[in-house]
Amino acid sequence: MNNKYIIEFKNLVKIGIPIFGSQMSYMLMGATDTIIAGRASATDLAGLAVGTAFANTLWFFVTGVIFSVTPIVAQLFGAKKYKEIGKKLREILWIAALLGFLLAFIIYNFDILLNFLPIKDSITGVTNGYLKAVAPGLAFITIFTCLRCYSEGMTLTKPIFIIAFSGMLLNIPLDLIFVYGWFGFPELGGIGCGVATSIVAFSMMVILFCYIAISKNYKSTEPFVVFTPPSIKTTKEVIKLGLPIGIGIFIELSMFSGAAIILSILGEVVVAAHTVAINIASLFFMVPLAIGLASATRVGNLLGASNPQQAKTASFATILLCIFGALINVVIILTLGAKIVSLYTTELPVFELAVSLIIFAAIFQLPDGIQMGALGSLRGYKDTFIPMILLLISYWFFAMPIGFYLTNYGFGSPLGAKGMWFGMIIGLSIFSVLSILRLKRIIKKHLRIKSSKPHQLLRQ
Repeated sequence: MNNKYIIEFKNLVKIGIPIFGSQMSYMLMGATDTIIAGRASATDLAGLAVGTAFANTLWFFVTGVIFSVTPIVAQLFGAKKYKEIGKKLREILWIAALLGFLLAFIIYNFDILLNFLPIKDSITGVTNGYLKAVAPGLAFITIFTCLRCYSEGMTLTKPIFIIAFSGMLLNIPLDLIFVYGWFGFPELGGIGCGVATSIVAFSMMVILFCYIAISKNYKSTEPFVVFTPPSIKTTKEVIKLGLPIGIGIFIELSMFSGAAIILSILGEVVVAAHTVAINIASLFFMVPLAIGLASATRVGNLLGASNPQQAKTASFATILLCIFGALINVVIILTLGAKIVSLYTTELPVFELAVSLIIFAAIFQLPDGIQMGALGSLRGYKDTFIPMILLLISYWFFAMPIGFYLTNYGFGSPLGAKGMWFGMIIGLSIFSVLSILRLKRIIKKHLRIKSSKPHQLLRQ
């Protein structure tokens, strides 16, 4: 294999492993909340589930916007414009704070909407309490995400992992204290998870802020040496890059929500089995996600260093690595699928259907891995708008209609939940092909620009 590819594999793994650890830590925080609230009562679990569904949807959209920081910083870092990085960070922190506290305000006052939804009062009470408790935490974690993307853009991913992992560990005792009322604290049930999340988010934000301020690794960027107000130029750049990412994440989440709604008419067993399969697929998705996020940093660094040829190599190395990771995921899921499902449910009808859907969850890994690799690289190129359009076409013009038709009608007879998975796999496959074609086009564009520059200099 070409030595250039080996170099890129090593760089992607070096950047990606801590990112993988961080993403798993975030996921485990949510799992801890679910387990501890579920043991309190079914009402607490249901209230928490409804609350997190609303909060996460809005927060992921805001997070998508803030993800624009990574390619911005990565390209500047590659160009060795260190002081410009610090200036950009100070400006974008204002945007992150504004978005974070706006999100917190919306979530805190979400009870206005909850009153119109057909949800039991007992569940609504927990949901409302949880949302009010978690609202400040969403503001803090948005600011943390901005600092995190700044650090990851400079390939400093290990500190983020350590802080995220520590936050996950801190979340466990805090959940127990506030959910069950340990050590004389009030017994809050599912609402306590929101309190714990806010404390953890605040702690992570403060720790990362202090670490960046004192660590030598960030000194060259001079992150907090002067006061810098937000600028119109940087705000436009963040919106231009980040808004399509946020909308793209929303499109993806809405596909999964839409699938659950379509399947809900088939009964609780089908929905439960589908949920188990989706959760397992999402768990294994952490591998290509980490590689894709690493690629956004690596490609951005290389472009900033005026090395589009190596950026091309890094992009294709990302896709190859994602395919390799996806194939490993396929083998694990097909081999241990039944055992993994048994961790989620003991009800035989749910178990049997979930096991049959696991095959689709395994196939799901390949197009999902490819699209994440291409999408991560495209973000490194600061190309986010067209991928958003391609996501919309793939998921809402193909995945959902095909899934709906196959679920309810099939080829002569309805396919049920399997039909929905067929639709999602087809949609993902279409997007993976389109995203690779888009990546090739963008790579050619950057190579063409690079090759034309020497000629321009000669003319001058």
